[in-house]
Amino acid sequence: MKLTDKKRKDIIEAAIAEFRENGFLAAKTTSIAKRAGVSSRTLYKHFETKEALFDAITEIMIERNAAMAPVPYDPGRPVAEQLVEGLERYVAVITEPEAMGLTRMVISEFLRDLDRSRAFFAESAKHDYPVKRLIEEAMAAGALRKADPELATNQLLGLVKAFFFWPEFLAGEKPESEGALQDCVAMFLCHYKAKE
Repeated sequence: MKLTDKKRKDIIEAAIAEFRENGFLAAKTTSIAKRAGVSSRTLYKHFETKEALFDAITEIMIERNAAMAPVPYDPGRPVAEQLVEGLERYVAVITEPEAMGLTRMVISEFLRDLDRSRAFFAESAKHDYPVKRLIEEAMAAGALRKADPELATNQLLGLVKAFFFWPEFLAGEKPESEGALQDCVAMFLCHYKAKE
């Protein structure tokens, strides 16, 4: 890693810590520079404004979510089993401690700045969730009834996040989840499984 890349990474990590502790509005670029072990001049060389630094953090979140590999449908296996496997990977990514910390920090700013929130979600919408491919292909193969795959994906993920993401995000606790993922998939399939 080049020194300039390392400094950029250090600045971003320092900004995340500063934004978490003090919020975006109260965060000071001088404090961020000090935490990163760089001069204010170096910070501004990488990021012209505090807003640009925040936007770089949101880009990291989008890249992380976009990096989740799509899950293809395998007609030789039960669709329920495949959905559970794909969702297990998804839940592991969105609930890892670093991702959860970034999400807390970013959402607190989004509540204050709706324009920034809209821009983030518009950019996020350009990237599909990993299980969307599985749902699309299962619909095309007749394993799931034909419907809007994006809507179906969002409905399923809404169920999953209600049990696995939001309790941890809001209460800081990993929920009791024995069988919950399978139950979410079973509820989804009650509506979307193709009639035999």
